Amino acid sequence: MRTATIILPEPVDVAMPEIIDLAGFDEDGIADGPGLRAVVFVQGCPHHCPGCQNPQTWPFGTGTKVSTEELYTRIVSNPLTTGVTFSGGEPFSQAEALAELAERLHGRYDLAAFSGYTLEGLLQLGKANPGVLRLLGAIDILIDGPFVAARRDRQLLFRGSGNQRILDVPASLRAGGAVWTKDPLWIGESGDARAAEY
Repeated sequence: MRTATIILPEPVDVAMPEIIDLAGFDEDGIADGPGLRAVVFVQGCPHHCPGCQNPQTWPFGTGTKVSTEELYTRIVSNPLTTGVTFSGGEPFSQAEALAELAERLHGRYDLAAFSGYTLEGLLQLGKANPGVLRLLGAIDILIDGPFVAARRDRQLLFRGSGNQRILDVPASLRAGGAVWTKDPLWIGESGDARAAEY
């Protein structure tokens, strides 16, 4: 009696979409960068800055689980959107998933991220976590540094305190250090939004 040989199909390497722990999504934000922006608020933050405007985003693992594919679809479905901002929470705590999303959006939108880390801190984190460098490489603007209540200034564009910087990420990565953006949409026509150095 002959036995049949069963040939199994070769395994297919199908990339699964990354999952983001989401605190909220604003499809037409105007406070987190110039123009009409999709704002992705991630859940989870290690910084716990006193006076934070979003303390509900501090606990990790308590948000809504959303795939990068779903967020991509939601973002591109609004024809008026000119930019995308990653906020939180701390976006770089979910760097790999956000990098996947940012890479798909790159070139189509102005991409920005807020972080309680400084650029210098993120470059250090990136030595152990390649997702951090991958996300930095996919965004245009970084608003960096923790919120410092003693330096709170309501006159600043897109920032809460004067220690935070609005950085041109591609230029900063080329220079190996922080380079302020010169884009008047981000810093104002007069450049008044530039903070004093640390």
